[in-house]
Amino acid sequence: MRRPAKNYGERLSTVLFSSTVMVSLLAAGHAAQAASPHGRHHGKVAKTAAAAPTPVAAKRAIVRAPLPQNEDIAISARRRAHGTMITVGASAIARSVPGTNPLKVLAQQPGVMFQSDDPQGVDTWSTQIYMHGFLQNQISTTLDDIPLGELAYRNYNGLNPIQAISSENVGRLDVSTGAGAESVASTNNLGGSIEYHSSDPKNRMGGTVAQTFGSNALYHTFIRLDSGTLNHTGTKFYVSYMRNDTDKWKGGGDQFFQQVNAKFVQPIGDDSRISSFFDFSQYEQFNYQDYSLDIWKNGGNYIDNYYNGKPSGYIAAIQAALGHYPASFDGIGDKADAAYYDSTSATTDYFGGLTGDFRLTDSVRWKTTFYGHGEQQYNHWTNPFSPSPSGAPMFEEVKEPSIRRFGILSSVQYEVARNHIEGGVWYENNQFVSTMFGYSQPNVVDGVIQGTPVNPIGSPNQAPFMQLYGQTTNTNTFTAFVQDTYNPLPNVALHFGFKSLLNTSRAGDGYLNTNFYGPGASATGTLTTARAFLPHISGDWHFLTHHELYFDVAENVHAYPQGQFKTVASPFAVTQAAFNYARPTLKPESDWAYAVGYRYSDHFLDATLHAYHTDFSNRLQQITSGNIVNPISTVLNVGDITMNGVDAGLTMRLFRGVSLYNSISYNHSTYDSNVSSQGVTYYTKGSQVVAYPRLMYKSSLSYAYRGFDAHIDASYMSQRNLSYTGDAKVPSYWLADFGMRYRFGTMGKYAHSLGFVQNVELDFNIYNLTNQFYVSTMGENGFPLSGDYQSFLLGAPRQFFGSVRAEF
Repeated sequence: MRRPAKNYGERLSTVLFSSTVMVSLLAAGHAAQAASPHGRHHGKVAKTAAAAPTPVAAKRAIVRAPLPQNEDIAISARRRAHGTMITVGASAIARSVPGTNPLKVLAQQPGVMFQSDDPQGVDTWSTQIYMHGFLQNQISTTLDDIPLGELAYRNYNGLNPIQAISSENVGRLDVSTGAGAESVASTNNLGGSIEYHSSDPKNRMGGTVAQTFGSNALYHTFIRLDSGTLNHTGTKFYVSYMRNDTDKWKGGGDQFFQQVNAKFVQPIGDDSRISSFFDFSQYEQFNYQDYSLDIWKNGGNYIDNYYNGKPSGYIAAIQAALGHYPASFDGIGDKADAAYYDSTSATTDYFGGLTGDFRLTDSVRWKTTFYGHGEQQYNHWTNPFSPSPSGAPMFEEVKEPSIRRFGILSSVQYEVARNHIEGGVWYENNQFVSTMFGYSQPNVVDGVIQGTPVNPIGSPNQAPFMQLYGQTTNTNTFTAFVQDTYNPLPNVALHFGFKSLLNTSRAGDGYLNTNFYGPGASATGTLTTARAFLPHISGDWHFLTHHELYFDVAENVHAYPQGQFKTVASPFAVTQAAFNYARPTLKPESDWAYAVGYRYSDHFLDATLHAYHTDFSNRLQQITSGNIVNPISTVLNVGDITMNGVDAGLTMRLFRGVSLYNSISYNHSTYDSNVSSQGVTYYTKGSQVVAYPRLMYKSSLSYAYRGFDAHIDASYMSQRNLSYTGDAKVPSYWLADFGMRYRFGTMGKYAHSLGFVQNVELDFNIYNLTNQFYVSTMGENGFPLSGDYQSFLLGAPRQFFGSVRAEF
């Protein structure tokens, strides 16, 4: 496919409770639930002793029956899992603008923050999620149990979830906002886990077509074809195509994304199956320019790179490299870094897995998955501080990393007496090749471009004139886990498990261009993270019909990350000398996480209170200064961090069809010691961690009547630290969104000849209702120890979206 020219248990012993249900996501459901004899959520039964199954029977039910995929958002204490689990269903995701990142829907929950510089949350340079003070690369992500690696822009061992599955094909997200479950295939679940589950093919043959139009020439198209059951054994599959194309809201260039998903399911008997999932994604985007406080204050909201698709943009970039800047830059202190010619990302991924899920006996279940993934990236930016061989005062830097990985996961579940026992292993081999090259740009003479500029996105259209950096890192990961959930009483669950981890990475084939970077060599060597016993203990008690108490305690470790030179907080992303100096004292990031909570849920009210404490040791951070195209970058252990926080949420169903939700989150995460760098002591002790607000407030009001529903959501983020000492901060902000939808249902009731057209919907959404300019993503280029730095992005202004969707 070529781009055109334009430019995731049922209630166990009645354990599953909905709580802190996001009202804006339940607007349509409330009216239907009021008429249901079973209560307020489909699939749930009244909590009576007579209705409660025996513990073993209930545990079998949780294995056999997945959570209904049309669940919106529920908070539950799963007896097979741990502590608090939030489930975000497909219908909740569907109420957002089509193509919206599911993590943005998750962020409506207390203690979760999602940021992006685009309204859909699909710009991978800027997408960023925090949960209770933990950044995304400290939170594990999986799809159908397959690990997706570090959730970050410069991923070295996986891919961003939006590049793994179209949002329309997500059946549900299972999210732990505390320590991640020991069963999750991950080396980085310090702060929780996000488990994506793809939807299954439908039993009836048909299709779905959806089209969205929006501000900045947005076109989002989704087409899915379901085979239906093809034979008496239940064989079925689907294939889908998604395309998302939009201009940037400022500056030149566009952001294009296309994706193919396919899933095949072959049932075997009553309760076993073989399934496979495949994903192809092609991602090409022009990035927004990074901001500093100086640029924002003195340059305004619309500073961006010079690229505009025309010769004038290139000539303006040449002039800037020569020191001649636009008049709009007059008040900016660092004019050279305020804009470059271009900054782009292009990624192509092939990803898939094959799973066998077999019930061997009434008490034993075996599940095994094989998977593979290949990725090629091209990340461009123009360096205006070094010339090209052509004489042009700038050249194109292009990172060309690639990933090749394969792995296997296998687990066995055994149910006996009041115990649900599970054990499993995971192995993965990953080869990460990180290279960077320099490409010559043509000069400009008498206002005429002397040649063809480097293709600004994807593979360059010429050979490089120099190599800047190169390194190959090979990583082998092995984990094993054992866990048991014991039910001494139908309303009590006690869980104990542990995880063992062995992760070894060897960086070799190192190359560093000393003419460009100065004397030194790129880091080569081996780092091993080994932990034989990472325990996890939790408990859950439904002590009254509507009341629940829980606790959760776990230890976790984050294996040493790999990364490209000067780009991430990795021991390998430095020179050999820096690596050798740091290696004897290096320790992997680790933590002990504690949580307690209370929930109340009835027909009219949901309330939740969640408190947590985390002791975080050996946090590795990237410290940066200098210009962002070739920063002075070091990786430091900034010491221990103590996190304390509390979330409170309340949902009130005021009367039929009208609901009000409010939540508040307070987080006190501070560094335990000061940091010394190059003989200077920085007083970071007691300072709030960078980029995460101390206070968040979220509210939503929704209304539903028959086929119509509407909602208005608002959120508040307090100020956040840009520097480790906290002397540089970004301001607080309020943000509001609005959405409404009308469901026509089957068109046959309007015209008999249109009976084949079903579930027709029209949607209208407004993002950033009050047109607020605010700081979204932070730290994409690292954080300074003190003072200002060019490492945040602005959120998009007000945007409008209209969508139509139909099934056939």
